[in-house]
Amino acid sequence: MTDSASRRARVRAPELIGKGGWLNTGEKQYTLADLRGRIVVLDFWTFCCINCLHVLDELRELEEKHRDTVVIIGVHSPKFVHEAEHQAVVDAVERYGVEHPVLDDPELATWKQYAVRAWPTLVVIDPEGYVVAQHAGEGHAHAIERLVEELEAEHEAKGTLRRGDGPYVPPEPEPTTLRFPGKALLLPSGNFLVSDTTRHQLVELAEDAETVVRRIGSGTRGFADGGPQEAAFNEPQGLALLEDGAVVVADTVNHALRRLDPATGAVTTLAGTGKQWWQGSATSGPAREVDLSSPWDVAVFGGRVWIAMAGVHQLWTYDPAAGTVAVTAGTTNEGLVDGPGAEAWFAQPSGLAATAERLWLADSETSALRWVDLDGHVHTAVGTGLFDFGHRDGAAEQALFQHPLGVTALPDGSVAVADTYNHALRRYDPATGEVTTLATDLREPSDAVLVGGDIVVVESARHRLTRLRLPEEAVRVEPVAHRTRRAATEVAPGRLRLDVVFQAPAGQKLDTRYGPSTRLLVSSTPPELLLKGEGADTDLSRDLELNPEVAEGVLHVSAMAASCDDDSAGEYPACHVHQQDWGVPVRLTEGATDRLPLVLAGMDEQ
Repeated sequence: MTDSASRRARVRAPELIGKGGWLNTGEKQYTLADLRGRIVVLDFWTFCCINCLHVLDELRELEEKHRDTVVIIGVHSPKFVHEAEHQAVVDAVERYGVEHPVLDDPELATWKQYAVRAWPTLVVIDPEGYVVAQHAGEGHAHAIERLVEELEAEHEAKGTLRRGDGPYVPPEPEPTTLRFPGKALLLPSGNFLVSDTTRHQLVELAEDAETVVRRIGSGTRGFADGGPQEAAFNEPQGLALLEDGAVVVADTVNHALRRLDPATGAVTTLAGTGKQWWQGSATSGPAREVDLSSPWDVAVFGGRVWIAMAGVHQLWTYDPAAGTVAVTAGTTNEGLVDGPGAEAWFAQPSGLAATAERLWLADSETSALRWVDLDGHVHTAVGTGLFDFGHRDGAAEQALFQHPLGVTALPDGSVAVADTYNHALRRYDPATGEVTTLATDLREPSDAVLVGGDIVVVESARHRLTRLRLPEEAVRVEPVAHRTRRAATEVAPGRLRLDVVFQAPAGQKLDTRYGPSTRLLVSSTPPELLLKGEGADTDLSRDLELNPEVAEGVLHVSAMAASCDDDSAGEYPACHVHQQDWGVPVRLTEGATDRLPLVLAGMDEQ
């Protein structure tokens, strides 16, 4: 047995339970016993979460390389009410090209059994059915691959490793014209350009919004410039028209901006390296030399292309004249904080629309409609934070959306919001401060474009564009308000010990060459919940003091740790940044626990 194997904690893995059953298995239902002899990686995810989508992409290489020994199982654990709908999970699995079994767990039964506290979380189970590692956040694929190689060697020697085909059974492809389209753009010709996200293409449709004029892109996941047949995209989303008549494309999973010449169909790259931005990467510079992170939408405002950088909760800009990119607003912390751009917090900004004086944005994870003024200050029109959502019209202060992905400026100064998880088109009027509903029974609308007196909506989960007459009177709906389904953690008032658990992966050590390799940032909603312990420091453990006068709230914890290969002979060791943001709902209860452990990587052995 290797040293690392003998050190490894072994905890029997709880059974996999999910009321929604199994997807991608040819309708077969599985238990852990069926998977004995294989290395199982559980990926706790929810389809609204950009970090979860990053992890899906990180795992693709591991999945391919160790296909005969490793079984990855997505455990879908919903945050929003819509994500608990079984058909919505079926759609998401196809939409994001998930090529492994998925357990639909709408009631968070398996999430609770594994004491998961964050999306995404990865849990590794050895061939004998024991949990041997847990990782929160993204960027852990290298550590898991090393652990997988150790487990393969260890269990091959013990005779407990079983090789062979996994349980994945691909679904039958559906013959629709579009497949989970993301965004749309009205071209000067009157035709529509649509990002056909799941098919990795752009599709030009005629004025009827149905007839295909041409397809641009090879149709397979890739990153290549060239003509309309040679160019390759990776889940493209946002589209915007530049002054020179070209189209800028948010090529989301390639972490890039692309340029389409509508006359020739030629595609080139404007910004991004194809690699995902990580803490410590450049935040400005020549556009082709700076990493981006899941750009979801683009809009031209104030002479620059603004980018909804969903992957790092920021707004960036691309300057076409200078050929540069730069962070323009947001700190990378996830939440809802207004103010000067450098101090604002966002949560997966996913939709942009520009007027002469405002840049409107759909901030999806806070279910908010927000805007940036000409001075770069950020304001919130509708929305209160990460955990409140629903479908409620009326005064903006109490109105609710559910994970909106798109926003469209209307001629009268109001805006239409693609209220995605409510399957609705909503309207906010700044003149009255009122929110109304324009249309319902739209399936996951993700964008809309204005065409004369009509509005054409991208019905993403119906795989089509739908033309609506802009109604003079808003549709009336019964108000519904929701809180996240995650149960609050009961903690004692007063002193609370916060421990972020981080164990450097095998063969690595903390990187201290340039000073402290760890960082912990703590805040709360409401702010008065924390009497002591707010702010940033380098220690991953901290004593907090919770205000006994505040019954419940949310602790916002952001942790970062850098580790490098433990190889003194190498001049340039490979280094990795591990980062995760937690929003932990807490309820203050006398006699409850006075310790809150959050696992960044490793196992909590206290």
